[in-house]
Amino acid sequence: MEHVPALDEDLKKTLGPATAKVLAEQLGLHTALDLLHHYPRRYAERGELTSLAELADQIDEHVTVVAQVADARILTFNGGRGKRLEVTITDGSGRLQLVFFGAGVHKPHKDLLPGSRAMFAGKVSKFNHKLQLAHPAYEPLGGDASDRDAAAAFAHQLIPIYPACAKLESWKIAKCVDAVLPSAQDAVDPLPPALREGRGLVPLTEALLKIHRPGTKADIEDARQRLKWDEAFVLQVALARRRHADSQLPAVPRRPVPGGLLDSFDAKLPFTLTQGQQTVSKEIFDDLATEHPMHRLLQGEVGSGKTLVALRAMLAVVDSGGQAAMLAPTEVLAQQHHRSITEMMGELAEGGMLGGSDRGTKVVLLTGSMGMPARRQALLDLVTGEAGIVIGTHALIEDKVQFHDLGLVVVDEQHRFGVEQRDALRSKGKQPPHLLVMTATPIPRTVAMTVFGDLETSVLDQLPAGRSPIATHVVPSKDKPHFLARAWERVREEVEKGHQAYVVCPRIGDGEDDPKKKSTEDAGDKRPPLAVVEIAEQLTRGPLAGMRVEVLHGRMDPADKDDVMRRFAAGEVKVLVATTVIEVGVNVPNSTVMVIMDADRFGVSQLHQLRGRVGRGSAPGLCLLVSEMHEASPARARLAAVAATLDGFELSRIDLEQRREGDVLGQAQSGVRSSLRMLAVIEDEEVIAQAREEATRVVAEDPALEHLPGLRTALDALLDTEREQYLEKG
Repeated sequence: MEHVPALDEDLKKTLGPATAKVLAEQLGLHTALDLLHHYPRRYAERGELTSLAELADQIDEHVTVVAQVADARILTFNGGRGKRLEVTITDGSGRLQLVFFGAGVHKPHKDLLPGSRAMFAGKVSKFNHKLQLAHPAYEPLGGDASDRDAAAAFAHQLIPIYPACAKLESWKIAKCVDAVLPSAQDAVDPLPPALREGRGLVPLTEALLKIHRPGTKADIEDARQRLKWDEAFVLQVALARRRHADSQLPAVPRRPVPGGLLDSFDAKLPFTLTQGQQTVSKEIFDDLATEHPMHRLLQGEVGSGKTLVALRAMLAVVDSGGQAAMLAPTEVLAQQHHRSITEMMGELAEGGMLGGSDRGTKVVLLTGSMGMPARRQALLDLVTGEAGIVIGTHALIEDKVQFHDLGLVVVDEQHRFGVEQRDALRSKGKQPPHLLVMTATPIPRTVAMTVFGDLETSVLDQLPAGRSPIATHVVPSKDKPHFLARAWERVREEVEKGHQAYVVCPRIGDGEDDPKKKSTEDAGDKRPPLAVVEIAEQLTRGPLAGMRVEVLHGRMDPADKDDVMRRFAAGEVKVLVATTVIEVGVNVPNSTVMVIMDADRFGVSQLHQLRGRVGRGSAPGLCLLVSEMHEASPARARLAAVAATLDGFELSRIDLEQRREGDVLGQAQSGVRSSLRMLAVIEDEEVIAQAREEATRVVAEDPALEHLPGLRTALDALLDTEREQYLEKG
């Protein structure tokens, strides 16, 4: 009896060391189970049966024909060193030539004898004005040559096309799959039987056989539906168990004190909160008041007032005697948050004692580039509890940083942080602190469920009153250079009205840009991306001569960066030429115009983020997307989509549909990302939503999954060590 490989058996045993090495190194496939989950990307049909007379219209098409061999001869060339087999076939309606080259001539020469009949499948090409099939696949037909059924079956066979690599073609991978396919019978089914039957899904073994060797298109559909459910459900169970475990952890309830710091702050606000801000604040305050840690994701459109909502949550925690920490991804953003929060709080940020509503509290900044005396004072304020609020970068995570009583961690722009960093900050509380994660990148609902499935989600999609709309236009600088000249005129007009402008470039251009990175970015491009330093120089010498133009980028000294940002915020600098360092959180209400150079080099969501830096005051905003790309190019279609809508959620869907999902899910999913082989987070919205419901129910009934051994096995496979840590720490 032939050997059936065990699912966890190393592929070396089944396929030999050479093939196994390529599969492991190139495709990350190590065991029989890995290979069974390496699904075909698509399926090729051999083509309808075609009569030879019709082939003239089918150049470059994949066809299947049934015909009789008229003659076959081997020709030599290159002084007898090269061999070519030419076979002429006929079906009564016409004749066709088949060619085979090199070492591959002997088998067909033996199989395709004159008078024999066979089916041939291949791509029609033309050589010397004659139609031919080069190296066609063929299947000799037996004695009953008129058996059209066999011919039809062969013609309609679905050929799986696998994600392959240069060292291993798709059809070789198919042979490897054939070797492990018998072990599909031992696959442990992760879905609870009641769920599988209730949803009308085929058993796992059947799904694996049908995905790799489908008889019909319906087989592929059955298999896909089932395998999508596996992926969605197992991932959602992992997240549901996380939520369940978190809900069992103890936390100190943090409630605002009547007449305390939060009330004093609200009384100072010169405007009323939007309905959205009130609703989201209530959700957060309800969570903070419980004895289990809050885990909430706050999604907000650019400029929807997330910082204000987060600040009110921090003040509520300070009221209750605790401390709050806000973690920002860059020094520019940490300084910006510190500046705007101290401005919003006024004298309440100059407080003495923790929880003292009469004088407020201290708000400190902690970043890696601070001088030693300021840093020492900040650390002292944190450990004594003098500072109720701290805003910082990764510097907050260092071992030296100790808190008096950390009650709330606010993480800004979650996708910029590794899970370990979030975890390190959370571990500084005596008990697990509450956690609020903020993002200004709108995330479609299903991505939120897949990436942040352990967090409850609040959405702010209403802009505060008085915010102005932003008009966005594409400037095709190559086709219409006068449009670009007009763009600089518009910048000049805005500055003359007393406003300010941003110009964004993809590259710094200070001579330290990584040439290797550049060469991959610009493969096939005529020129490198436009750079901050060069554009700033061109503008000061040319269209914006006489204006105060300065640069800002990530490689500047932190003190210089802060100085430029401070002078821009004060209105001294009129035009800021910057990299995407200004993408999030930078708030200068007087800026009304942004010009994005080489806009096609940025993603849809990134353009939306950048655009959100203008129109933050009462004057209308203008965003100009400059591109040299051709009007019919996909890049221009992307820019047109950004110009057509200000709805970040709509744009994030477009973004996700245009890019590989892995890019979007990014590190947020850590190792979990690679588990999504069949599931498409946008298309399969329904499956993900249903899987989340089912997972929540299953985990509520049986948190340890004692009665579902198959599901536990699947979870163990999903959560290898790295992913286990990811989910533990999130």
